Amino acid sequence: MTRLLPILALLTLTACYDDETTHRSDTGPVPATEQTSGDSEKGREALLNAPYVSCGIPYDAYTRLAPDAPPAPLAGRMGRNADLPYAATLVTNDEGIEVVASNCLTCHAAEIEGELIIGLGNEFADFTQDPRRLALRAGTYVTGEAETRAWQTWADRIEGIAPYIQTKTVGVNPATNLTWALMTHLDPETLTWSQTPLIDPPPADPLPISVPPWWTMSKKNAMFYTTIARGDHARYMLLASMLCIDGTDDVAEITAYAPDIRAYINALEAPEWPWDIDAELAARGEEIYHRDCRACHGTYRLVESYPNLVIPLAEIGTDPAYATEQTNGDRDRFYDWVERSPYGNEYSAAPAPGYIAPPLDGVWATAPYLHTGAVPSMEALLDSRLRPQFWRHAAPRDYDRAAMGWRFEALDAGQDAEPDPALRRRIYDTTLRGYGNAGHTFSDDLSDADRTALIEYLKTL
Repeated sequence: MTRLLPILALLTLTACYDDETTHRSDTGPVPATEQTSGDSEKGREALLNAPYVSCGIPYDAYTRLAPDAPPAPLAGRMGRNADLPYAATLVTNDEGIEVVASNCLTCHAAEIEGELIIGLGNEFADFTQDPRRLALRAGTYVTGEAETRAWQTWADRIEGIAPYIQTKTVGVNPATNLTWALMTHLDPETLTWSQTPLIDPPPADPLPISVPPWWTMSKKNAMFYTTIARGDHARYMLLASMLCIDGTDDVAEITAYAPDIRAYINALEAPEWPWDIDAELAARGEEIYHRDCRACHGTYRLVESYPNLVIPLAEIGTDPAYATEQTNGDRDRFYDWVERSPYGNEYSAAPAPGYIAPPLDGVWATAPYLHTGAVPSMEALLDSRLRPQFWRHAAPRDYDRAAMGWRFEALDAGQDAEPDPALRRRIYDTTLRGYGNAGHTFSDDLSDADRTALIEYLKTL
């Protein structure tokens, strides 16, 4: 919502890179760059079946570790992959050992009302626990020398990243810290793994991220909140395969189909609101949207436009920790790593000191809101007085159609007041560093009726 954002500020923001500061971009519009073309049908097949993550738990050990894990039917899964959960892929390593590896859908697919939506960020994933426990438990089921070597390769990687990827609450994602932790152990030029860190690791306390939906990628000139990943998106997407990379030959194989995966992601369409919409109310909401919101978030339906606009921290007012961490100079060693690697250059790893206003296609499905995932519903996003300081998802999980988000329970106290670790990690505590729910207050001065109409219009996007 941008009615209160000064028009003068929009006119004076620049899109150029700061030539005097390494690894930084300006706020304002993000320029478009040429993208590698690909085949979307081949991309879907590769996304669902290809070994871009090539290490994992030996299959025999996996079946003993999780004997009752139900398969999740998904069109396009081939061979024995059809018998695995959708977020797992069967891979045969160089020694002929089958291992069960994670895939992109671990974070980039989720269910609403029982329907699996590829490209929807998983806002219920649990990264609060130490993954080394799973690795050790899996190891007790491994037999055979080749199987043990396969398990050890995976377990070594888990050991390298585990201290840096444990979030404080269920539902948020540590993707940035995960990537930085892997860079710590990989030579940027040879991409060979070192169990001993080659550069200083990231902080052990990852800042939380709400996973953006994939279907907005076709509009975005940069992939992430602070506009890191400018340039060729397919090239930067290869970072998702770094968990098991051990040499540039591995990257070369994945490079062959990465543009196809990007083409598939770009072809995804936002899911439609599955319930009734009050057309008259939505039409009124559209007028409010065009008056107050389109300057930052773009236009939809008959006329499509998206400004790719990064809003300065002082204007947007949302939790600054993530943008500050990425631009204060302490993370330049990771941007240097990207520049020296096959994954990018000095432009692709150049964050801006603000957050990009996202496209709103399918926004109804993407709650909780803000880059922190701190606001459980659109109703609360549009009226900051309704945002709970401490909250947890209602049980059972239930979508609130009127509020456009997840039903939640507001709590009187945060995580420090909960002695049970299992319950504590399900509390979203907005007083924690990086977990804030402030900012984006541009619609606070709307009437309740106008906010209701605006929500009805957003359901149509």
